[in-house]
Amino acid sequence: MTTEATTAASGVGAEAVEAGRRAYELDRKHVFHSWSAQDKIKPMTILKAEGSWVWDGEGRKLLDFSSQMVNTNIGHQHPKVVAAIQQQAAKLCTIAPQHVNEARSEAARLIAGLTPGDLDHIFFTNAGADAVEHAIRMARLHTGRYKVLSAYRSYHGGTQLAVNVTGDPRRIPNDYGDAGTVHFHAPFLYRSQFHASTPEEESQRALEHLETTIQLEGAANIAALILESIPGTAGIMVPPPGYLEGVRELTRRYGIVFIADEVMAGFGRSGRWFAINHWDVVPDLLTFAKGVTSGYVPLGGVAISDAIFDTFRERAYPGGLTYSGHPLACATAVAAINAMRDEKMVEHAAWLGEEVFGPGLREIAGRHPSVGEVRGTGCFWAVELVKNRRTREPLAAYGGSSPEMDEVIAACKSGGLLPFANFNRIHVAPPLNISVEDARAGLEILDRALAVADRHAQG
Repeated sequence: MTTEATTAASGVGAEAVEAGRRAYELDRKHVFHSWSAQDKIKPMTILKAEGSWVWDGEGRKLLDFSSQMVNTNIGHQHPKVVAAIQQQAAKLCTIAPQHVNEARSEAARLIAGLTPGDLDHIFFTNAGADAVEHAIRMARLHTGRYKVLSAYRSYHGGTQLAVNVTGDPRRIPNDYGDAGTVHFHAPFLYRSQFHASTPEEESQRALEHLETTIQLEGAANIAALILESIPGTAGIMVPPPGYLEGVRELTRRYGIVFIADEVMAGFGRSGRWFAINHWDVVPDLLTFAKGVTSGYVPLGGVAISDAIFDTFRERAYPGGLTYSGHPLACATAVAAINAMRDEKMVEHAAWLGEEVFGPGLREIAGRHPSVGEVRGTGCFWAVELVKNRRTREPLAAYGGSSPEMDEVIAACKSGGLLPFANFNRIHVAPPLNISVEDARAGLEILDRALAVADRHAQG
């Protein structure tokens, strides 16, 4: 089949492919890519996206099992949300944040109606990193303290404070030891730091470690503790029973502000509106972004409890952004939330996790010696790839990739699947409204691709 025939069959014409090639040339000439050595990358061109699918620069159709940056929760080009963006652009594209605008007010109302407890006050930011920055600033001002506790194996953003709070290796080149951040080990039974053999042991020992860290760092100096409710990029490690409740109790005991980072796990990804809803826990602050607009327009924010809101009733909050509560972004959030509600996407994500992804990935693990563990919930799963199940040696070292992982990723793509990969893991994180048929088809492609990983497995 000719290139023209192939692209026509896929729904992308030769003219679009040629435009994509021109875009690629300009990208390599002018665009500086994040987290990359510029001469060592060959970024994929995307010509088109629709629902759970994208089309690459050659017109090949790929099932998006990544939701891009795990943010297109409602899929690509949802017609109701696209229409809402168009309508808001015609009505009011932008206005300064000191003025009331209808879209921001409605977005705040909807978000406050979804957050747990008394998190009824919403400060809007541009994205997740600055939401984390502002949440920590609020906690420091509220408590009069400076230090911030966060976990290793975490990601909280790429701005200066957020990347220092981050626990994964991207922090290291940016860490000069002067950001007031202190890291601790959160529970991760598969690679336990605590020599635990059960989830209960892991939870108890992780909490003991955390309390010791608080005491040794000086509780009176600690403003906040920030945790991803379910860590995302770090590996989708669902906390064991009792852990988040224990963290909440410790933060109350020592007067520390508890910040739940829901930037990736929030807005239905885990099968609940917020991942922290899986437990009977209400944080003091909650950060969000990504899925709130499905990534269609950048938006993030902080949901604030009454106690912290009261700190700033008579005292000015020393922070703000030009685009805080941008009407185009907030109208997108309103449309995305309403689409999720109307189409029961959160319920669908929970069902997919229980009936499709959980069982399907466990079956895959049973067939492939390269799979050390599968874990997750909703549309939020990780497949841990290893060279040896007994020793749990990863297929790629922590903090990097490997030729073996590159082969697996290439096999996924050649089979028609766009995966989310990090270190030695493949994450299964499709749009929440993916069809059952497409979800199962994606698992079948992954199943075939893992034969490549099996060639490198020793036990």
